[in-house]
Amino acid sequence: MSDPNPPHDSSDEENDDVFIDESDIIREVASDDEVLPDADGDDGGPPGGSGGPADEDDDDSDHTFTGHSGELYSVACSPTDTALVATGGGDDRGFLWKINNGEWAAELKGHEESVSSLGFSHDGTFLASGGLDGTIKIWDASGNMKGELEGAGGGIEWLRWHPRGNILMAGFEESPSVWMWNANNLALLMSFDGHASKVTCGDFTPDGRIICTGSDDATLRIWNPKTGESIHVVRGHPYHTEGLTCLAINPASTTALTGSQDGSVHIVNITTGRVVSTLPSHSSSIECVGFAPSLPNAPSSWAAIGGLDKMIIWDLEHSLVRSTCEHEYGVTCLIWLGTSYVATGSNDGLVRIWDSRSGECVRTFRGHSENIQSLSLSANGEYLVSASMDHTARVFDVKGFH
Repeated sequence: MSDPNPPHDSSDEENDDVFIDESDIIREVASDDEVLPDADGDDGGPPGGSGGPADEDDDDSDHTFTGHSGELYSVACSPTDTALVATGGGDDRGFLWKINNGEWAAELKGHEESVSSLGFSHDGTFLASGGLDGTIKIWDASGNMKGELEGAGGGIEWLRWHPRGNILMAGFEESPSVWMWNANNLALLMSFDGHASKVTCGDFTPDGRIICTGSDDATLRIWNPKTGESIHVVRGHPYHTEGLTCLAINPASTTALTGSQDGSVHIVNITTGRVVSTLPSHSSSIECVGFAPSLPNAPSSWAAIGGLDKMIIWDLEHSLVRSTCEHEYGVTCLIWLGTSYVATGSNDGLVRIWDSRSGECVRTFRGHSENIQSLSLSANGEYLVSASMDHTARVFDVKGFH
């Protein structure tokens, strides 16, 4: 999901805000300097190309990208280029393309298995693509590959960028470790070891000073990214009884919200490592969580929690349910569109916009024929891009829902 906070300019921060330097390098990772062919190469481009909306009467999309020949798993919008989008899928391919532009920008070649994870760096300089082949490739914004990072074991489960520097971390399908690299020189900086099973989710705090990771071992670990020390381990009663599926960190970097296969949701104080609240009401696995963005006069303590049964909007400060959004086919992904509206993707192929205060579904976008796997918001907040198992990504106009 896209970070709801605006990207930081590292030049405006104190030097120690990006706290990792060359002395922290553990070892160098060899770089492949080969530059990928231009988009107009001899391979003729992606099958299907990129075009406008499909001809069906029930297609609400402004633009449909049809370059993939397999299921799509991930989509990421650039935080600085309002039109640039990256998609990856089960055809082992990734693409860079522009919203409402029929020409695709570049193909991200080289993965030998599905492209499962994508993410732009905070300033849009780099794009990371993670594959089930166990590798992460680093690209520039034009689709030229800078190099490759080898993983700890198995496919890439997730990846996240530091909010102020070109530091990348990732979790893996077959490893209980999390690795962190410097994308500028492709150097491994740190390995975070301690979980007993694969790490299913993780992120930097918005201030960049702490890392939180959740695992199939039903624990949340809070780390010092400078030393690799596990500061807190959250487990046991009253915490989750089954593996964690997702987490989100509030804009103030003080609170982690975690969801689990057991249907429970817990709020953890990052500083103390204590569970401060348990949120009831879900009957099945939690699939996604997200805090409302922090803006002046906005309820930044609000959070959306999506499960296979419904979505609930919480006022966490007062431990109150603000609204319940019934979802017959479950919520697979969600993203806040400002402070008042939440967009969701579902197993029924529909993208819905919800009023967070009333719980009313104020807009339903049709066009996809299969499950929605991922959502991302354009840098200017005007377009929502969805990736689906139906082999397409679609662009929906959300200008009225800031």
